[in-house]
Amino acid sequence: QVQLVESGGGLVQAGGSLRLSCAASGHTFSRYAMGWFRQAPGKEREFVSAISSLGFTINYAYSVKGRFTISRDNAKATVYLQMNSLRPEDTAVYYCAATQRERAPSLLSDYNSWGQGTQVTVSS
Repeated sequence: QVQLVESGGGLVQAGGSLRLSCAASGHTFSRYAMGWFRQAPGKEREFVSAISSLGFTINYAYSVKGRFTISRDNAKATVYLQMNSLRPEDTAVYYCAATQRERAPSLLSDYNSWGQGTQVTVSS
């Protein structure tokens, strides 16, 4: 397991953009596939996006495809989520997660390490 710390959340107007960052501890970041999940009050945590350990495989939830972009910088041990054209329904706590699986899984149960979450609020 690795320790993960998210940052970059905040309040943004609908149609605006925000970039989330997730910094990982240790020196084995390049061995982990990384994912972003989100959870709104009263809702289950849902998959947003994931990227494989080397960045060659990327998956997106249908609801964010074309608007969000996931990327990673293994030298900085950081994964990013660029969010454009934000909508009020994107409002949630966003979590960064890590898995030793090779590719970019979308199942919650495939991830073992989680960050503390960062709040994203999109106003109308």
